[in-house]
Amino acid sequence: MGLIHRGQRLRRRHHGVAVVEFALILPVFLLLVLGVVELSVMFHDQAVITNASREAARAGVVLRKPKASADEIRDVAVRYAQAYLISFDRQQQPPKVSVPSGVGGDFGAPLTVTVSYSYTPLARVPFLGWLSQPVTLSATTVMNNE
Repeated sequence: MGLIHRGQRLRRRHHGVAVVEFALILPVFLLLVLGVVELSVMFHDQAVITNASREAARAGVVLRKPKASADEIRDVAVRYAQAYLISFDRQQQPPKVSVPSGVGGDFGAPLTVTVSYSYTPLARVPFLGWLSQPVTLSATTVMNNE
């Protein structure tokens, strides 16, 4: 009977060690998972911004009479971005769109569209420092008028 009782004590000691190891590893694991989620959302938003600038440039260069105005090109980019961006900030501002050159240009003239967006991370924890600060995502597309 003493041998069985000793085995139970050993198992209880091993169980306590497992709990302590789990408590030490859990915060590191959760930080790693949160970091992966945060980077994934940020890369998704960068792809959306890139596609928004591409869609807006395409809307501005297609062969049509009259050509799209700068405001119409901006609207295309903003609508696309607002439909697909993932934001954790309720007061998130819409992306800024600039069309510096090429609006209504002749055949072959380049049209430039730049879209920028301030990505606010989900985790705004002070001890993470610069990792919890907003990041400006930007994309520029240049297409030739048709």
